[in-house]
Parts: sequence; structure tokens; C-alpha cells
Amino acid sequence: MKKVLAMALLCAAGLPVCAAGQADTTAPKFSISPTGRILMDAAAYTSNEKKDFPAGFAVPDVRVGVKASYGKWKACVDIGYAFGKIGLKDIYVQHTFDQSNLLRFGYFVHQFGLQSATSSSMKISMEEPTSNEAFNYPRLLGAMYVFDKGDYFATASLHAESKAMQLHSNELGKTGYGGMTRLAWRPVREDGNIAQVGFSFAAGSAQYTNSADDGHRAYSIAANFPTRVANVNAVGATVENISSMVKFTPELLLARGPLALESQYYYFRLNRRQDLQAYTAYGAYAMLRCLAIGGDYQYSHADAGIATPAPKSLEFVLGYNYTNTSCAKAGILGGRVNDVNLTANWYINKYMIWRLRMGYTHRFDKAGVPDVNLGAIQTRFQVIF
Repeated sequence: MKKVLAMALLCAAGLPVCAAGQADTTAPKFSISPTGRILMDAAAYTSNEKKDFPAGFAVPDVRVGVKASYGKWKACVDIGYAFGKIGLKDIYVQHTFDQSNLLRFGYFVHQFGLQSATSSSMKISMEEPTSNEAFNYPRLLGAMYVFDKGDYFATASLHAESKAMQLHSNELGKTGYGGMTRLAWRPVREDGNIAQVGFSFAAGSAQYTNSADDGHRAYSIAANFPTRVANVNAVGATVENISSMVKFTPELLLARGPLALESQYYYFRLNRRQDLQAYTAYGAYAMLRCLAIGGDYQYSHADAGIATPAPKSLEFVLGYNYTNTSCAKAGILGGRVNDVNLTANWYINKYMIWRLRMGYTHRFDKAGVPDVNLGAIQTRFQVIF
């Protein structure tokens, strides 16, 4: 009996050692999974510029990609197809230090405000607000640090200009660069009870325009009318003799039960050389959201925003956007836009969403082109996996 007890004690003492030794020698698991999306749109318009807005159908975004993970490392490659063109989308590597800190580097959308954290296929108003398209960034080649813990969310990015992913250095010339940060405070983030305020700031140099010899002295902003079936510019400007760019956007997010409000204001400024007047532009949007079916809104830590509603949810979104890219003091009339829209989103299941959007857009004060009044009814069926 004593021998049996002694052997049992030895085994019990040895088990933790054996288990620990086994855990130390076990390599992280490698996993890989395909990703993709298909967006199918239809639209009908009424406008005083009928030739620019014929009714039609489109598949504005098809993507295939792959995501891989190994321990604390992740990687993503995403390729898109639209209107006969193939383009690179997200291409990055990410290292997670712990539950609160990560570093991502590669080619992707860096965070600048609430809208930047949402994929283009997951915009709750079907198309992003015109102000966000005009004043936000496209994908950029760079690195982004993310801190996400408790009441606080923060990002910090350094990046090259967008053309750095498309041109060789001898074609690009002097590469433009910049940096940005997004800070958010969310003291309330319970299901059905969310309150968040945030602020994003960015600064950068002038951009590549036409050749490597132009000295990178210009900067362009632009935004289309809020539809992808027709491709028509709404506002924008190219400003010459640029020394630097600065912009910022405060954000607000509130939710109570099945109701939510989100909003951003944008300020954009281009400082110019040769004592030329600086160019300024600004815009804002607000969206009132309601879950008619689907319970209460929930919070997403990864995006520092509202989580995608659960399958079988029905959501209505009332939105308003104002964008002003005309600066009389600088003598540049890039145009102004008022847009009001109502969108219904039916989250069919985990992978499928159907959207219906009705909107009215008024573009005016743009040099060399007539004012436009556009009424649009659009629908989209999308599959994402």
C-alpha cells in the first residue's frame, strides 16, 4: 500500500511538469482561410442632368483573398475586381503583442475617424457620406499601432502617399509622406447603452501629380455622387503650390436600446507656398439608426464602433451630409453638396445583406459645370465571407 501511495504522489508531482514541458514545446497552430465578397447593385435616377445618370445595373465590387494566422502573427491578401479592372486591396502583416496592443504594416486603410473603421461593403447608408470620401484617405502603404483597452482606444500611423504602391521610386520622385492618429473615449459600451467621443488628426506633404519632376507641389481631393452604378464626380479640387496638409475630424457615437446616432465633422486645410492663400474645406454628416427587428445595438471593440447587427435584423438609417470644397478666399470653387438619404438594411444571415436606399443630392457652386439635382433609388444584394 505504501508503495502504491508513493508512486501516486510521484505521478501527481510529475504531471504538472510534464504538462508544462509539453505546452512549451507545442508550436503555434497555423491556419488559413479564404475570404471574398460580391456586391450586386441596381439604380434608377431622376435628374436635371439626365445624360449623366441613366438607370442601370452593376457589380461594383468582387473580391477574393486569404487570411492566415500563426500564433500572434496574422496576414491578409485581398484582390478586387470592378468594371473590368483588377486592383490590390488589403495586403498587410499584423503582430498582436497582447490583448490590448497590436502593430499592422503593409497596404490598408488607416484609421481616421469613425467611418474609416468600417469596410466599404458595410457602410450602413449603402454608400459612405460624401464628406468621408472627400476628406478621408484611400489605402496607404505604412504602419499602424493600435491600443484597445477599457475606456480608451487609440491608433497612430506613419505612411507614404497612395501612389507609392503604384509607381517605382524613379517614377514617383520625391515620395510624399504623412501621419495620423485616432483617439476615442468610450465610458459606456454595454449592449444597448453606448457613448463614445473621439478625435482624429492627420498631417502630410504634397502628393504626386503628373511626373516625378513636378516637385510634389499639388494635392487633390474628390468625391463622387453617392452611387456606384453611375460614376460621376460631385465635388473636388486640385490645388497647386502646396507646402503641407492638415486635417482633423471629431466624432460622436451614442446608442440607447435599438436607437443610435453617429456623426463626424471634417476640417481640411492645404498650406501653400509663395504667400498664396491657404485652401480650406469642410463637411459633416449625421446618421440616425433604428433596429426595427433585432434587439439592441452592441459595441465592437475591434472597430471602436457599433457592431454589425445580428442575422435576421432589420435596420433603418436616416442620414444627412454636407460637403464644401469651395474656398472663395483661395479662388477655388470645388463645389458643395447637400445629401439626404433613407436606407433599409436587412441582415439575412451571417453572410448576406440586402439594402435599399432612397436619396436626394444637390450639387452646386462648382466652377465650370451646372448645378445638379439628383434623386436616386438604389438596391444592393451582397455576399461576404
